[in-house]
Amino acid sequence: MPVWYHPLYRFPIHDLRETTGIEPRRADFALWSLIGAHNRHRIDVHEPTRAPYELMSRVHTPAYLESLTRPRTLSAVFGLDRDRFPVDAVLDTLRLAVGGTLEAARHALDDGGPTLNLLGGFHHAMPDRGHGFCAINDIAIAISVLRLKGFKGRVVVIDLDAHPSDGTAACLAHDPSAWIGSISGSDWGPLPTVDETCIPGADDTQYLAALDALLSRAPKPDLTFVIAGGDVMRGDRLGLLSLTAKGVGDRDQRVATWLRGSPSVWLPGGGYQDDAWRLLASTACVLIGPGARPVPATLDPVQVRFEWVSRGLNPEALTGRDEDTFITPDEMDAMFGGDHGPPRLLGYYNAQGIEVALESYGILGHLRRLGYDRFEIDLDHSAAGDRARLTGEAQGRRHLLWELVLAFERLESENVLALQWMTLRHPIAAFPPDRLPLPGQDVPGLGMGEEALHLVLRIAERLDLAGVLYRPAWLHTAAFARRSFRFVDPAEQGRFDALMRDIGGMGLLEASRAVAAGRVRRDGAPWAWPAAAMILWRSPHPETEQDEAIRHATMTETHFTVDPEATPGPVAPPLTVPRPT
Repeated sequence: MPVWYHPLYRFPIHDLRETTGIEPRRADFALWSLIGAHNRHRIDVHEPTRAPYELMSRVHTPAYLESLTRPRTLSAVFGLDRDRFPVDAVLDTLRLAVGGTLEAARHALDDGGPTLNLLGGFHHAMPDRGHGFCAINDIAIAISVLRLKGFKGRVVVIDLDAHPSDGTAACLAHDPSAWIGSISGSDWGPLPTVDETCIPGADDTQYLAALDALLSRAPKPDLTFVIAGGDVMRGDRLGLLSLTAKGVGDRDQRVATWLRGSPSVWLPGGGYQDDAWRLLASTACVLIGPGARPVPATLDPVQVRFEWVSRGLNPEALTGRDEDTFITPDEMDAMFGGDHGPPRLLGYYNAQGIEVALESYGILGHLRRLGYDRFEIDLDHSAAGDRARLTGEAQGRRHLLWELVLAFERLESENVLALQWMTLRHPIAAFPPDRLPLPGQDVPGLGMGEEALHLVLRIAERLDLAGVLYRPAWLHTAAFARRSFRFVDPAEQGRFDALMRDIGGMGLLEASRAVAAGRVRRDGAPWAWPAAAMILWRSPHPETEQDEAIRHATMTETHFTVDPEATPGPVAPPLTVPRPT
């Protein structure tokens, strides 16, 4: 099954998920998860080329395209208002997506079957403006270019994103051979050229009935564009529909069956929850057909990617040695004494090796897109452990971007890697005016916490250590780590579960600020964050019945409350789809 993907499909906006709910790596996660589920030989991955301005100007006005080079114009499309915005890198991502949709359409016409572009479906972009996270209308551009090349067939757009197809309708207003059908959860007013069904809050049964009716009204297509929106799921931050994962799969299967034997281009559209990538992977499995292997619920796409890259890294490139030799802590201390050559991280990695790894995992490439270059790795030794610092240049200055301190420890008679300290910094970015920093932050983060965690896990794996030990300094870092880590002390885990139960609803930012400010009480008494040890074991270490009983009893018996804040901080406005004024 032909799939279009590019590593630059990842949006280079460090806080995109936090501010909008959009996972900037959705295309990455979908592809990596398909590979992790052993579907690699069932897909044919194509790398798109950037759409030239000449083709984009067939749909969008020159003045509008020129305006997208200004940070405030482009950032506003994403619901942001910023003077500092990675315009060039974001436009690269968008133009590659447009190129992918165009190439997928050409392939579909030649091959007569379905194709999938892992980024696209920007259906809110109009000829002279963009909004709703859509700056350039890839569908309209693809249709216009095909028309230029002589295609005169009937084009059908089945828009199953949760929001109306306003931009595509405006772009195709003068194409009499184009038909648009849409099912939405939001009513944005009349769209005379769209067969629009608005059913806010619809569940699986209601939605699928509306879909059957829409397909019965659709004309026979010569080419179809399907926006298989991920924002139709129950719980989506913006979608206003209530489908289950099964309902989304049934939606895709019904459309795929209706289109069988007909050329089609499938696009992901919107999706504003962490797991929207799973729906995109599910769409791919529907298009692959009966031989597809579904993505397991427990699969971590970053882990799949990092394990695959790790296997391809030559130990000699990481160490600068001829052999993959493990150095003991005593030898490591001697090396850091200064008389035995340059320092090494944990007696293993030299600075060049770390740079090779960061490049191979795509970390330095993404940092370049955020505006940094001329990277340097510095290694030294402190009382807490071995320290590695990554710096980079931006705006004429050198900045600290990543610092971590690692050491060896013993836990339950096993050697583990202790993550003593880690910080990820994006110093040329600015905090939004409506959001306070998290405790411990002096500049925004890089949005690469998952990559950093998996990098540390790969270090533990390469040094044959049993796991990673971590003592989170703040509530929010523990909340992030709990996806993979658990507290070593089951009673501490029970208290943490109770804490998240009792104050998690106020939002992680406010909850972490309350804990850091000493405004949280445990069972009525003043309480301070304990920074207790958490562990991520490399091999399964199931919770014992005794530990489970302790954790559950502690959680049941412990209750947290929050004292009111004396001076309330700024409150973020409610999240909405950015629309033009």
